[in-house]
Amino acid sequence: MRADRLVSLVLLLRRHGRMTAPALARELEVSTRTVLRDIEALSTAGVPVYAERGRHGGFALLPGFRTELTGLNHDEALAVLAAGSGRGEQAFGLGSALASALRKVVDALPEGHQATAGDAAQRLLIEPETDLLSRRTAAEEVPGTTMVEVRRAVLAGRKLRIHYAAADRAPQWRTVDPIGLVTVRDRGYLLATRSGADRTYRLSRILAAEELPEPAERPDRVDLDRIWRERCAAFLSDDQMTVLVRVNPERREQLLNTALAVRAEEPDADGRLRLEVTFQDARHAEWALWQLDTDAEALAPQSLRAALRDRAAAIAACYGSSAGV
Repeated sequence: MRADRLVSLVLLLRRHGRMTAPALARELEVSTRTVLRDIEALSTAGVPVYAERGRHGGFALLPGFRTELTGLNHDEALAVLAAGSGRGEQAFGLGSALASALRKVVDALPEGHQATAGDAAQRLLIEPETDLLSRRTAAEEVPGTTMVEVRRAVLAGRKLRIHYAAADRAPQWRTVDPIGLVTVRDRGYLLATRSGADRTYRLSRILAAEELPEPAERPDRVDLDRIWRERCAAFLSDDQMTVLVRVNPERREQLLNTALAVRAEEPDADGRLRLEVTFQDARHAEWALWQLDTDAEALAPQSLRAALRDRAAAIAACYGSSAGV
């Protein structure tokens, strides 16, 4: 870990020219005292870093010093910089690692291209926190220490003990064999097996985790994309409600944000869209379609149409009454 930090320190100095110890400490997420020790270690190792005194002083590298290039071309570097421009930097607790990688990417470019790539990356934004309707899509929070244990067990191929809070249940400890990690629309999942049975755990519901020394029971090679598709199909085959609905195209995204899945979609004759979507249960479907008012109409099942009609009648009766306050 310290070697990576020393490299990041050199790259920060190369990029900014001169930085104070407190500024370096903030970037590297360490104490000022640690930065001073790292500066001393770099000097001992022959890296030409020196201190400039005064109000505008700080630490800097001798002009012309350059670290080894990685061989990235301009488009490869731009791809990595663009990936770091959105909220993906928080995926699986790798934010600080990505920040370090981005510094190395910038430093890997020829000096004449560094500013160009940086400016280009600023013009590419991936997955902002709000959409055009100002709806916030905040990512789920996972404690850093928990994420480190989960990630380490997944990558090392060891069993994992987790304190998991399933929906509507008291948290319980369980030991699993981790297979991989998946992030979908700012939600992270742990794919695992437990006593040989497939299990999928929401990362935000893991309250604590502990990597165990025993090797996990899992194949050496894995097709995570295939496993995720299979688990999605199995999830949708449970006791859920599939609804046929006509919706105003302008409200399509709002509908999809509440549905579990879209099974089919086609334009309707009057300019609306006809979709077959899946909800968790009847109550979930009724709530989701009620939010869309007259911009959505449930065509099937009949039980859902009846529930929405009864709800509308109850509202109309309430507000149609002459009673006052």
